[in-house]
Amino acid sequence: MDQPTVGVLHPGSMGAAVAACAAANAMSVLWCAEGRSPASAGRAERLGLEAVPTLQELLDRSDVVISLCPPAAAEDLARDVAAHGFTGLYLEANAINADRAVRIADLLGPKVAVVDGGVVGSPPVNGKTPTLYLSGAASATARVEALFAGTAVRTKVLGTEVGQASALKLAYASFQKASRVLVALAIGLAREHGVDQELIDIASRRTDSYLSEPEYIAKTAARAWRWGPELEEAADMLEAAGLPPEMLHAAASTLARWDDVKDDGKLTLTDALDRLARP
Repeated sequence: MDQPTVGVLHPGSMGAAVAACAAANAMSVLWCAEGRSPASAGRAERLGLEAVPTLQELLDRSDVVISLCPPAAAEDLARDVAAHGFTGLYLEANAINADRAVRIADLLGPKVAVVDGGVVGSPPVNGKTPTLYLSGAASATARVEALFAGTAVRTKVLGTEVGQASALKLAYASFQKASRVLVALAIGLAREHGVDQELIDIASRRTDSYLSEPEYIAKTAARAWRWGPELEEAADMLEAAGLPPEMLHAAASTLARWDDVKDDGKLTLTDALDRLARP
């Protein structure tokens, strides 16, 4: 299908921006206004997405549905889609573990072509070009590749098994996001003893060290409400593989100390470290 109609579920900052890129190769891109916040509505409007009043209408009109939501909601959202009788292509692009991706595919049933997806990188705005990793049946992943061809969302197919893209996403997130937590702890400890600048100077003499980017701690704090659940998902995968999950559980618990500064773009490094130091 050359010009499919695309529906995006829960158009957050990543989901809405990814869906907007798909508009280049789609007939239209829909989102459901029912139950969504004013922030979601404003975001969708700015990106040129077409509002529909109900989930049923979105699913009836859509050939492809993109699911990008907080990890905890992924299965409930898929269950709602299944209950409405959707039979198109479902791009499960949430930061969930591989077992959950497989469960969602089973839940949606054989009439739905499920593609497992994992986004690595920032939302595709202001020149950012994230990569959408894909796994699933070759015919289905090819349709997703075509949907994003020539856009700021790059695609790469990993294989034919649902779960591979989710595994890659969480393997990367395990290091990248836990490392940001370790930076906050290291600089927080050094600051307590008045040697934080020396620590940063040491790190700046090395290449590619997160320790040389203390300004990112405030961004980590503002994103903690999303990163924590992702690390819990990754911890579940480690445990299933016989590897110790405790470090990622601990990192998620650390991130929870920042839950009260959700998406706070004005947070400073000092504010973030002060909140981290509270019991």
